[in-house]
Amino acid sequence: MKKRGFEVVSFYAREGVHIPERKTSGSSGYDLEAAENYVLAPHVITPIGTGLKAYMQDDGYLSIFIRSSLAFKKGLTLANNTGIIDSDYYNNPDNEGHISIGLYNTGNEPVFIKKGDRIAQGIFMKYLTCDDDCAEGERVGGIGSTGE
Repeated sequence: MKKRGFEVVSFYAREGVHIPERKTSGSSGYDLEAAENYVLAPHVITPIGTGLKAYMQDDGYLSIFIRSSLAFKKGLTLANNTGIIDSDYYNNPDNEGHISIGLYNTGNEPVFIKKGDRIAQGIFMKYLTCDDDCAEGERVGGIGSTGE
C-alpha cells in the first residue's frame, strides 16, 4: 500500500514535470517546481501550477511553504502564508488534485519564474482530531470545495 508521495497530473504528463525530492538527508521538505514559465506582476497574487498531485493517508496533509531564497532574494510570499493540501484533494473531480501555489510579489518590479524553478517546499504531516469529531462529508471539488 502506498503511504505518501507525488504524481504528475494528466494535463502535464508529457511536459517533463519532475517528481519532488529532498535534496539532503536532513531536509524535511520536498522541493516543488513551476510547471511552466510565469511573470509575477508587482503586488499581484499569481497561481503557479506545479503539474503535481500528492497522495497520503487519511490522517495526513501536505504543508506548503515558500522557499526562503524566493522570499529573501525576490520578495515573494505565499498568498496564504502556509498552504494545506488535504488527503481528499487527491484526484478530486475539479482538477485531479493539481497543486497550485499562490505567490504574491511584494516588490515593484515583475519577477520571472522559469519552468523547473523551485518555488516552494512541501512537508508531509499528520494531524489529530477531537474526541467528538463527526466529519462525514466527502470532497466534491477542488480549491474551496467546502465553502468560501
